[in-house]
Amino acid sequence: MTMSRAFLAAGLWTVALAAGAAEPTLTCDPSVIEPRSYRLTTRGQAMNLLKPRHSWWDSFDLGKFAEDSWDMHDVSARLAERAVEMDPANMMAHGQLARVYLVLDQPELAERAWRRVMDGGGSVVWTATLYDVDARTYFVMAFDRAAIRIYRFDQVARSVVRGRGGVPEFPPADNEAFYAALGGCVDPRIVPAATVPWSDVREIKAGNWVLWFKLARPITVSSDRTQKAKALDEIKVNLHGRSGELEVYKPVGDDKLGIRGRGPAGYQDLVRRTMVKFVDPDKRIALPPVKPGVGW
Repeated sequence: MTMSRAFLAAGLWTVALAAGAAEPTLTCDPSVIEPRSYRLTTRGQAMNLLKPRHSWWDSFDLGKFAEDSWDMHDVSARLAERAVEMDPANMMAHGQLARVYLVLDQPELAERAWRRVMDGGGSVVWTATLYDVDARTYFVMAFDRAAIRIYRFDQVARSVVRGRGGVPEFPPADNEAFYAALGGCVDPRIVPAATVPWSDVREIKAGNWVLWFKLARPITVSSDRTQKAKALDEIKVNLHGRSGELEVYKPVGDDKLGIRGRGPAGYQDLVRRTMVKFVDPDKRIALPPVKPGVGW
């Protein structure tokens, strides 16, 4: 998000509050949501996510990948902001903003969106990689005031097409239920693969690429790719969003400068600190200091 757009979005919030505008009850019901707003938060978001931005070879260029990722999330924010303008009761639009403002490093706007979603009884959703379960498939994780809900990708996407290395591809744009889920409107008939009440989360540690949720009691999560289950007393998860950055450094004993990728540790820290403001009012969950080094 550019600075001017950040000011504009903040201004819209301020004007609404100053005018004393009553906030409507948020809803996931497609029969109630204004049709254009609904399409922006389902098919519109899908088309943005599925738009080809780089070739397979470009993935080796971390700088190019980061630019493409930023562009995708910036467009996602615009779509969700427009959807809110069309229908302030659209739960998906607020849920998308709660997630994407964190990716775009807009903490104040993110916190406002989180508050709106949490107060409305909703959840903020990410696609995710759970490395200790299966690094080559995805999961869907929903965060609400009560708990963390973990779904296998196939539960939400229904049918899964796998690409290189067995990694799933995102469903086509006509799979509106999947993209509604990414906005926080997960079909309530889907039983999560695992549910973790916040009272069972003892600590959230932030690294370069992942968050570690340390649990008081273990959970069991299975892979939709291998069907193998894993018992976890700690969830090591990459919540998809920010990519890394290139860092120039001088290797020990070498006169030539080197380049390496550095993970978005600041993003990980922002995500966990935003979460706990709404799910841990008693400040019971430990947040160890971020000490980014090499690796996770």
